[in-house]
Amino acid sequence: MLRRLHKDQPASFAFTPANYVWAQGQISKYPAGRQASAIIPLLWRAQEQEGWLSRPAIEHVANMLGLAYIRALEVATFYFMFQLQPVGSVAHVQICGTTSCMICGAEDLIAVCKELISSSAHTLSADGKFSWEEVECMGACANAPMAQIGKDYYEDLTAAKLRDLIARFSNGEVPVPGPQNGRYAAEPLSGLTSLKEFDSGRQQYNASAQRAVDLHDTVKRIDGTEVPTTTPWLAKANVKQSDDAKSAAAKATPRAANPAADAQTATGKQPAALIAPRSGLADDLQKIEGIGPALEKLLNGLGVFHFDQMASWGSDEIAWIDGNLKGFRGRASRDKWVAQAKLIGEVGMEEFLIRAKTKNY
Repeated sequence: MLRRLHKDQPASFAFTPANYVWAQGQISKYPAGRQASAIIPLLWRAQEQEGWLSRPAIEHVANMLGLAYIRALEVATFYFMFQLQPVGSVAHVQICGTTSCMICGAEDLIAVCKELISSSAHTLSADGKFSWEEVECMGACANAPMAQIGKDYYEDLTAAKLRDLIARFSNGEVPVPGPQNGRYAAEPLSGLTSLKEFDSGRQQYNASAQRAVDLHDTVKRIDGTEVPTTTPWLAKANVKQSDDAKSAAAKATPRAANPAADAQTATGKQPAALIAPRSGLADDLQKIEGIGPALEKLLNGLGVFHFDQMASWGSDEIAWIDGNLKGFRGRASRDKWVAQAKLIGEVGMEEFLIRAKTKNY
């Protein structure tokens, strides 16, 4: 099957600050020069954040790993778990259509998807909330027919049950995943015939369903705040790396695309950052003398989108910014970004541009 990037692409992509920390943790699992090994988890995290993989997201991950874009694209297009087109804002529904599920009624489930979501797969519903596709065996044959909705399996389905699930998701509910016919897991419908002693004292739901209920994230987009960053190998007590080793590692490690990568080494204090521009509309930071497209991209990656953010920086924040502008260190103080940003707030853009011609700020 030919898999292409979607014709409509967003202008850019950046991990949320928390997801960026998570991504750096994954990269740190591998020795210097082997960062490419993190390609699948980083692409998956990008998809979990946005719902699908856009070209800017693929290229962003490639930059973080020091890969040619085509290498990251090869991975994204090879694995069908990566969605290369927009998916529903609430959930993407994957109907298993392989033997067991097909025999037990998968075609009826597909008919519901065509009726309630879209007549064709990989197409958004009219309200943009849902999309669907038919997939190969998902390994839940004892609970056929089934579907993966968001991150979790909904099993033992009928057309009526799927119809009800979609309605509940549409209303903002998050139905409990797992068997939808009263079964606990994949035991016989007639009840347990062996290992009955293990039936007492169990959790309310089976393992994966219980976890989804506990996390409340069955269909939630992952922004990095819901699960702690698990990088214990970075927190070994009293382990000091020699200056020579640090220098060698720095030279061997490709520069990360996100300029916050070396935030720990900067002096000063990190300014308050935004995950995204307010109301989805960033200020044109290139209006400030000394900021071009590359620097604007770096600043956006650091969570800086507005003039008033810059105007609020003190000496500690300026020092931090100066130290984290990879390839442009010292530019914030040298070009008086804070003074320019304050002037914009005081006199407006038109007057500022007049004064900027003579650098009267």
